[in-house]
Amino acid sequence: MKLSNRICVCMSLLAATTSKADTSILFFDRPADYFEETFVIGNGTQGGIIYGNPSKERISLNDITFWTGEPDTVVYSPGAYKYIPDIRTALDNGNYDLAEELQQKVQGHYSANYQPIGNVLIDFADKSEARDYVRCLNLADATAKVNYTKGCNEITTEYIASAPDSVIAIKISATQPIDFTISFESPIQNCLTQASGNGIIAEGYAAYFSLPKYLKIPQEQKMRYDPNRGIRFRTEIRAIASGDDIIHDANGSLTVKNALETTIIIAIATNFNGPDLNTATDGTDFRTIASKRASRAASKTFDKIRKDHIADYSSFFSRVNINLGKSEPSLRELPTDKRLKNYSDNCAYDPDLEELYFDYGRYLLICCSRTKCVPANLQGLWNEYMLPPWSSNYTTNINLEENYWPAEVTNLSEMHMPLLTFIRQLPRTGKETAREYYGVNRGWCLGQNSDIWAITNPVGLNSGAPLWANWNMGGAWLATHIWEHYLFTRDEDFLREYYPTLKGAAEFCLDWMIEDKDGKLITSPSTSPENYFIAPNGKPIATSTGAVGELAIIRQCLSDTKNAAKVLRSDSEFVAEIDSALTKIAPYKIGSAGQLQEWACDFKEQDPKHRHQSHLYGLYPGHHITLSETPELAKAAAKTLDIKGENTTGWSAAWRVNLFARLAESPKAYAMLRRLLKYVTPDKYNGPDKRRGGGTYPNLLDAHTPFQIDGNFGGTAGITEMLLQSTPTDITLLPALPEQWKDGSFSGLRTRCGVTVDAEWHSGKVTTIRLYPISDGDISVRANGNVIPVKLQSGKTIILEL
Repeated sequence: MKLSNRICVCMSLLAATTSKADTSILFFDRPADYFEETFVIGNGTQGGIIYGNPSKERISLNDITFWTGEPDTVVYSPGAYKYIPDIRTALDNGNYDLAEELQQKVQGHYSANYQPIGNVLIDFADKSEARDYVRCLNLADATAKVNYTKGCNEITTEYIASAPDSVIAIKISATQPIDFTISFESPIQNCLTQASGNGIIAEGYAAYFSLPKYLKIPQEQKMRYDPNRGIRFRTEIRAIASGDDIIHDANGSLTVKNALETTIIIAIATNFNGPDLNTATDGTDFRTIASKRASRAASKTFDKIRKDHIADYSSFFSRVNINLGKSEPSLRELPTDKRLKNYSDNCAYDPDLEELYFDYGRYLLICCSRTKCVPANLQGLWNEYMLPPWSSNYTTNINLEENYWPAEVTNLSEMHMPLLTFIRQLPRTGKETAREYYGVNRGWCLGQNSDIWAITNPVGLNSGAPLWANWNMGGAWLATHIWEHYLFTRDEDFLREYYPTLKGAAEFCLDWMIEDKDGKLITSPSTSPENYFIAPNGKPIATSTGAVGELAIIRQCLSDTKNAAKVLRSDSEFVAEIDSALTKIAPYKIGSAGQLQEWACDFKEQDPKHRHQSHLYGLYPGHHITLSETPELAKAAAKTLDIKGENTTGWSAAWRVNLFARLAESPKAYAMLRRLLKYVTPDKYNGPDKRRGGGTYPNLLDAHTPFQIDGNFGGTAGITEMLLQSTPTDITLLPALPEQWKDGSFSGLRTRCGVTVDAEWHSGKVTTIRLYPISDGDISVRANGNVIPVKLQSGKTIILEL
């Protein structure tokens, strides 16, 4: 069968429920050899990683609540705040080496590690060669399928992760009877697996204590286990097959014989019950939960599970559609990996691939962010390592926040809630962190890392590099998501409920800042995430005063808190305190190269092309550096980006797409988007075409490298930012439209005015705009160089023909 015919088979197998059927499919003509070639599915809590092997299939399983650790109840370094005055004195005296050394006294324990559950293995008896192989993932309805032929037998396997049924369901169909064995394996110590009847049950528990992979100590010392401590999981697998009976054996596996159709149900539950509850004493009844999920799903047909899944999922995914142009039909016949490689290597014009990448970001967010208080982590939901890179934790100096940049603007506000509910958990430990590590008695704060237990302390175990360990602006940055959610939803009840959390972050900022010799408010000590400057003695140093990124975050946090208080018509005295502080915060400075300075002094950077660009926060995702209001600062930000260049990691490239979009630099924003979509081979691939560095893997997951999901989310947000920008009073259409997207449309994107927008354009000019407001008000719409005043009425559609 020719490849084009196999694609037709794929399209018919994936009969999509929306008009995006022809542009929202990833497919391969071979099984995955590496994770970076797999398809990932998820229902917001349980996730599956699909390899599609026709000989021995492997589906790696995750549950977003399965982590090492326990509730965070002990301060690792009580009284660490006593070192803050000495650090400040050392900085005032220009003794950066001493300040750097003392910073390590202000550190606590590391975050927990996110853990894999294990693998479901389907071992097919027929080991003959598979022909006419095609493996597809349809983003329009979140179904994956594998289809191939062995001899005269056509075999199809379909995979879904259903949120309504809280299970992963698999259907294996064949035109002639087949035999196979189902088993489960887990890397978790002390995992017990047994089979009975038509089912497999596996239980295990995570370490109650763990250390990160990168810490240089023996691996055996990085995990501590106790059967009476830590998070436990239960996985139940049920098989429902036509043909002969299902046979279970003492090894914990099931053998299915002479089956034409088999449904496999996978239910997972853990006893995690919240970040402040000990699972040993207050955990959920995870065994009953898993069993009920498995039994309920097993009582339904696969078609019913699929129907309910598609109805649920598509209610979110179908809200938004973008059209950036039309690719050549021949490009649609290329498997996704070859298509990405062609796009990357040959500068191919392929707007459908760019749309696919946009859609993929929304797909991933729906799949991995639907669990209260448990946001998407560094790898979203999908991790196969016991000690994953950077513990697969919540890294708050950019990565966790970037995960949620597309949530509101691409009409997935519900998927923002796991992060927002998580933020509300942080003050519990964050207040203690503020007192014990920084001597601040008002408010709460958060360091660079957190985890499912909502830890907030600066990490490092008194030996971490201040470069990354001592940053303390995570709480202030995350809290700005509260105001963003309000702007898009105009939900005053939400704002009233979450205002104390936002205010607490602002209180910490106010009390943490001190006056410099000029009477300006600064942070001291401070760092600019993961970047070094060259101190006067020639050494690379991280610790300084008044790092610009920290002050930018504080500006935004204070402004958001002030605006929230005004909406709620409360806290006038606190608003006055904020107003006073905002006038005194040390101003931005432009350096000798015309760049926006990263530090209070115009230090030389150890790495001018560094991946982090925290000092540009005020441009994006912040809102206080703009082309119209602060043109000189915007120009300096543009110069900073020019100095940094294009060669960076995946998530950083995604951030730069957004930054260039805010600067209305459409050619540079588009060039950076293409840089983000640079083809990168799997991490363990060592063939002749090995490619490393930041970009995108064959399955379109983000390459840092290794895999981090933030680049996918930042990239989807960046495409949106090129098409639509907004403030609480303004909507700007096509602010950074590249010439490659001269004709197109979008529908369903949302704005900070509380307005949903559809738009069409031709030859780079907007022709039609539709506005769907959820509240009354007056706004300005900017399009084609014109400013159009618009009066909004809740529920009344406004159509503008230009």
